[in-house]
Amino acid sequence: MSTLYCYANHQIKPLENAGVPVSDLLVQRGYGIFDFLRVAHGKPLFLEQHLERLFNSASIMHLTIKESKEEIKKIVAELIEKNKMPFSGIRMFVSGGDSADGYTISAPRLVVLQQVLAVPDNQLSTKGIHLVSHPFQRQLAEVKTTDYLMAIWLQPWMKSLGADDILYYHKESITECPRSNIFMVTPENKLITPATQMLKGITRQNILKVAAAHQIEVEIRPIELAEIKTAKEVFISSSTKRILPVSRLDDHFFPEISSNLISARLFSYLLELEQ
Repeated sequence: MSTLYCYANHQIKPLENAGVPVSDLLVQRGYGIFDFLRVAHGKPLFLEQHLERLFNSASIMHLTIKESKEEIKKIVAELIEKNKMPFSGIRMFVSGGDSADGYTISAPRLVVLQQVLAVPDNQLSTKGIHLVSHPFQRQLAEVKTTDYLMAIWLQPWMKSLGADDILYYHKESITECPRSNIFMVTPENKLITPATQMLKGITRQNILKVAAAHQIEVEIRPIELAEIKTAKEVFISSSTKRILPVSRLDDHFFPEISSNLISARLFSYLLELEQ
C-alpha cells in the first residue's frame, strides 16, 4: 500500500507519523471543530464555502487558525497531488491545543486528512431512507464541532428499529439529522427547510441557491414534527450524499419516489454546480 500523506504540525507528512497528543483539548475534552468536503476528478468541491464555515466555526469557538485560507488551499492541493486520490474526502480538524490544566485553550492545531470516499451516484436514489425522530438540541448548533456523542450513542437504538438515520427535534420543531440537513416539499410545491438551531450545510446553501435560480418557491422557517408528515416529499442533504429522499419517518410513509419530484430536479441542478 502506498504512503498516505496528511498535514499536521505545520508540514505535509506520512499519516502514520501524525497525531494529536493526549495533552490536546481535542483529546482531553473533545474540544475541536472540523469541516469535510468531497474531491471529484482531483477537484476539491466548494472549498471556498467550506473554508468560510471552518473559519466561522473557529471564531465562535475562540480558536485562532494560524494558517490562512490561501495556505490551506495550497495544503489541500498538495495532498490531492501526493496521495493520488482523485475521488476522496478532505477532513480539516482544528483542535483546542495543548492544555496544562486540561481546560484552557492554547495554540490550536490544524490537521488536514485525505481519505477514501465512495463516489456518489450521479442520479437520485429511488430507494428512500427511513428516519426516526429523537428529541435533542445540539450545543452551539451553528458550529461544526467534533461532538457527535448523542448521534453515536443512539446508533444501537436506531438500528434496532431498522432505521437509516435520526432526525432531531426540539420543542416539537425539527432541526437536522446528525450529519445532514432536512427539507420538505409541501402539497403546493413549496420547498421548506428549518431556519435556526442547526448547522447550515454547504449542500443546503447550494440547494437554496439553485432553487431560487430555477423559480422554486422557498421558505426558511420552523417546521413542526407534525407538519413534516404532511409533506409530499422529504429529503436530506450533505456533501457526501448530495440529496437522499426519505420514504419513512417514524411510522409515517411518504409518497413514492419518482424522477418527477422537485428533489430530482434539485439533484440535477447540484450536479451542474460540480462541473
